[in-house]
Formats: sequence, C-alpha cells, structure tokens
Amino acid sequence: MTRFSLPDEAPNGLGSPVTAKVIKYAAKAQVAIFRLTNGRIGSTWRVGAAFRKPVPTLLLEHRGRKSGRLFTTPLLYLRSGEDLVIVASQGGLPKHPQWYFNLVAHPDTRVHLKGRRCVPVRARVASVEERDDLWPRLVDLYADFAKYQAWTEREIPIVVLTPR
Repeated sequence: MTRFSLPDEAPNGLGSPVTAKVIKYAAKAQVAIFRLTNGRIGSTWRVGAAFRKPVPTLLLEHRGRKSGRLFTTPLLYLRSGEDLVIVASQGGLPKHPQWYFNLVAHPDTRVHLKGRRCVPVRARVASVEERDDLWPRLVDLYADFAKYQAWTEREIPIVVLTPR
C-alpha cells in the first residue's frame, strides 16, 4: 500500500460511530465552503485515488423519505452526455447510503455544480446495461470505487441524474 492508496480489505474502523461523525462533519464543512465560494473551493475531491487525479464533486439535495427534511450531500460525479452519474458506494460499507433511499422515494431534486446553483434533475437507478457501460468509466474516474465494491457484498448502485 502506498501512502495515498486504500488497503485491499476494508479498514477496521470504517463503520465505527466515530468515523461516521467525522465523515458527517467533514461533509457539512465541504457543503458550507462549496456554497460560500460557489464551488471554487470544494468542487474537486483529492483523497485516495483522487490525490493525483482530482475528481469533480457536486452537491446533491435530497428530501428525507421519512422526515421530509431537505439534506445536502457532497458526491463525486461523472458526466455522461447531459447526465450526471453518482455512485452509492458509502465507502464500501454494507448498507446503501441514506441519500440513495431518499432519491428513490423523491427522484425530482436539484444539484449544485461549480459555478451553477440549483440545477433541477430527476434521479433514476441505472439499468443493468447502463451499469455495464458506466462502471468501468466510474472506476477510471476514481479507482477506489473498485475497492469499495470489493469490500462489500452488496452491488453498489449507480444513479443517473438527468437535467429537467
């Protein structure tokens, strides 16, 4: 393992409550900085495989399927024509992230991109054929997605966001 790569097995503390809190507060800070600077800061990810090859980041708005509250989550994305493609990897944890279930329940939402606020989109889970096409492109974009998939037994969902 090099200084900037992930281990072949999921780290022991990945699913711990402390790690979850750190990730939650780091995401809140990224959202605040992204919004404050309109994406000039916070619109690229430079951790893990992205250290030398930065990956674009968007802010995804999603409404809680139970609470009805509006949440904002920073996520890596791939452009595919007019669509934006996001991955429900949650770092290879055994469960899908909450934002995924929220999008399934409320697919009409908005994203924030560098220099563009409140872009209306409709979310849908990629079909099997789309997944076959998109997964290698996503791993090329951010190689750690392959490790996340290896760390979990679930198939990591790919979500396509189409502009409305």
